[in-house]
Amino acid sequence: MPKPKQSRAKSKQSRAKALPWAVMLQAAMVVGRRWVALSKKDRERLTRLVRESRGRLGNLSARERSELRRLVGELDVNRMGRELLPVLRAGRRGRGRR
Repeated sequence: MPKPKQSRAKSKQSRAKALPWAVMLQAAMVVGRRWVALSKKDRERLTRLVRESRGRLGNLSARERSELRRLVGELDVNRMGRELLPVLRAGRRGRGRR
């Protein structure tokens, strides 16, 4: 029997409440450092591309997709993930296994 959609929303809400605020703040700082490292022009263009696409690459032209890839590459998402991993693991410490 499939779960109602409302219970999924509640679970997302409860997960956000269960995450310690200090960990969320540290994660925001890591992401913020990467974001600020982009030039203002690149930040504005990246924001515009994501808004225009509404999160779907298929809504962009081939040229816009390549530009988006370039801008995301400048964010260095792989390194950002490596920086976030210890922060997120630290946030899970002290909580029981689920």
